[in-house]
Amino acid sequence: MKLCTFKALHSTFQDSIFTWAYFTDFDKVKNNIEAVAKELNLLNYLIGKSDVETEFLNLVREYPKVRQVLPLLIAVRIEKLKNMPIITDMESLISQDKSHIFDSEQINEEELKIFFRHSGLKNILQDRNVKNLVDYCFGVEVGMDTNARKNRTGTLMENIVGEYLNAFCRKHEHFRLLKQATVKKIKADFELDICMDKSDRRFDFALFNEQTKQIFLVEVNYYSSRGSKLKATAGEYKHLNDFLKEQNVTLIWITDGQGWLTALKPLQETFNHNDYVINISMLQNGILSKILNVA
Repeated sequence: MKLCTFKALHSTFQDSIFTWAYFTDFDKVKNNIEAVAKELNLLNYLIGKSDVETEFLNLVREYPKVRQVLPLLIAVRIEKLKNMPIITDMESLISQDKSHIFDSEQINEEELKIFFRHSGLKNILQDRNVKNLVDYCFGVEVGMDTNARKNRTGTLMENIVGEYLNAFCRKHEHFRLLKQATVKKIKADFELDICMDKSDRRFDFALFNEQTKQIFLVEVNYYSSRGSKLKATAGEYKHLNDFLKEQNVTLIWITDGQGWLTALKPLQETFNHNDYVINISMLQNGILSKILNVA
């Protein structure tokens, strides 16, 4: 018997789960800057130099490691450059991997000069458009950190659900909570042998009832916008539910977000098929007690 209706599920999806910490991970930004502060301070020497190109090459010869931070000055990771061939010959429009100029043992001065001129760094430094490269790159790192927001959404959802699960376990002491549950962790913590459909399968949470020896595996996610992944995700949790049920293991799928409103049909199919598909609002209203059969 279903504990709620599908309408109750999709009509109570959260508009947002974002906190102020979602927007920028300043600890990560600070750590990234601290790791390259020495090289950035060496490059500060170039600011305002009239013959900045000559001074740049002299600095590179004396301190080759400064090359490693040059991609940061144009807001790109050196790792990404390896998958992003660059056109330097506009006549032939032939793209080549130029990432080697920043970290190879041999210094390619001609390639560095082309980078220095064509990237715009030569004029920026010569004309004093920046005052301090450490501060400048702090801003660059903040901007680049926005690319990580999508990953932080999943973390936020895990944190929210984790609060409810922790509170539940504090109230019901015969339940134990395990985060990032794998086959090995479940075996070590609960002395249960479980088969997984994928060797690298990792559940967001596992709840174990020490009295009944029942285990509940919990998966969480949040979708703020439409996407092709939604239909596939719903289908995956149908198959996962059946796979676990054969082992007398219960799957609880906690999902939320207005993105699901663009994929209600596949979500409803999974809702009708699985035992437990719930959202944050239902957690707030105490549905865990009903699922786990406690007062």
